[in-house]
Amino acid sequence: MLLPVLVSVFVGALAQRITGMGFALVASPALVLLLGPYDGVLVVNLCSVLSAALILPRVRRSIEWARLRVILPAAIAGCIVGAVVATVVSGPWMQLGIGALVVVALTATLLVPRLQSSEDGSGLAIGAGGVSGFMSATAGVGGPALSIYATATRWPQPTFAATAQPYFGSLALASFVAKLAASGWAVPTLEATAWLFVGLVLLAGVGVGEWLARYVSHRAARVGVIVVAYLGGLAAATDGLLELLG
Repeated sequence: MLLPVLVSVFVGALAQRITGMGFALVASPALVLLLGPYDGVLVVNLCSVLSAALILPRVRRSIEWARLRVILPAAIAGCIVGAVVATVVSGPWMQLGIGALVVVALTATLLVPRLQSSEDGSGLAIGAGGVSGFMSATAGVGGPALSIYATATRWPQPTFAATAQPYFGSLALASFVAKLAASGWAVPTLEATAWLFVGLVLLAGVGVGEWLARYVSHRAARVGVIVVAYLGGLAAATDGLLELLG
């Protein structure tokens, strides 16, 4: 089981460095499928914090702090609500819900370019942050909601990718702590050696992504992220559904 987990972490870190987002989109469905809904999302949250911290020094000059101050508080509130929901829903139902959330959110992301709104009001930002936070705590994927907001407000990709690092890092940390607190501080059951390998693979993914970012367009990278996340979301939903039917 460890090898698929490591592959998911590596590809997720790679996508995060190239596009500014994508760790949770890529890694969450696979890790939820491999480790279960609770442990899988916790590992995703922790790895998201570490990957954002590694990338942040490279992009800090392009961060839009004013926009971040509007979105982040709403996202943290949403993740607290999501953490409570995640502790009262049974495993198979949560797994089915996580897979469905990923598929629905990604579909919405693909449909957003058809919208014509260019409003940049705080209401839209707060709404996007709240939904993003809820999905981060329940499914480990806060990216689609923020991507929808970025597309609707025509947020330039360079500053979006930079601002996404402190946003996703802070949100993942809040989700991680909230879920631990809501569950009575039940930690993931990975062995110490497994955590070591996860950390090393995460570093390798960010490093390779740093190199590939010079050659891969943002559009091409995001297409790849969406395809992989779709497949993972469908797999997680199917596994949960089979458990319920069995």
